[in-house]
Amino acid sequence: MIPGGQPNMQQLLQQAQKMQQDLAAAQQELAETPVEGSAGGGLVKATVTGSGELQGLVIDPKAVDADSPEETAETIADLVLAAVRDANASAQQLQQQKLGPLAQGLGGGGIPGLPF
Repeated sequence: MIPGGQPNMQQLLQQAQKMQQDLAAAQQELAETPVEGSAGGGLVKATVTGSGELQGLVIDPKAVDADSPEETAETIADLVLAAVRDANASAQQLQQQKLGPLAQGLGGGGIPGLPF
């Protein structure tokens, strides 16, 4: 700040631009980072990006019971949902690690002179 309590606008703009660049870089890194979740002791594995996009799904053949196709279908559907939820929970944790400090800077008075 310059004397008199007025914020230095050039400095504020530079800080905001750096935070924007840091946020964009963190979002790009999240979009490229694979995160895995599993269910049924590893019978079903789901891979999502750090931003939550489903990228892959693996179902172990051991999850299939040929004698009971209807029950197997229900079980596999439940395991797929659980694996995707597990992967998304891991992705959210990764988002907090990568974006949390940046969000605190934006909302926690990280830019001097701005009300947020």
